[in-house]
Amino acid sequence: MATLKDAAARKPVLATIRLIVPAGAARPAPPVGPALGFYRLNLMAFCKDFNARTQKYKADTPMQVTLTAYKDSTFEFVVKSPSVSWFLKKAAGIETASSRPGHSNVSSLTLRHVYEIAKLKQADPFCKHMSLEALCKSIIGTANSMGIEIVKDL
Repeated sequence: MATLKDAAARKPVLATIRLIVPAGAARPAPPVGPALGFYRLNLMAFCKDFNARTQKYKADTPMQVTLTAYKDSTFEFVVKSPSVSWFLKKAAGIETASSRPGHSNVSSLTLRHVYEIAKLKQADPFCKHMSLEALCKSIIGTANSMGIEIVKDL
């Protein structure tokens, strides 16, 4: 239960902005510029901080960002890892998923691939409470819906 002092110390939230930005490539051009400029946030501060946080990832890796803008023109943001479907497409070496999942398979992956993806997603702040087994089951379900077959060994 929050105390009265904690409630008074909180900043009033102006907006919550969700973006997908390539790792290490944030610049004050679209999509970042118009989204943050509308709320009069410091674009260069966001770009420098985001690029510093995502420098360990390969370039053009789509990173999901949840930015909280406050009424005093300050902001905080959380960088999430890429989506599971992006990881699966990269591991399978395909551009698009199957147009008829369940009827035609576009590729196959091993359980080792699924385990590695689950370990990467477990570092995500919103998935850290999930067990590795639960993450693997979720990834297998996503792969099945994309038309990617999961096998024990290739």
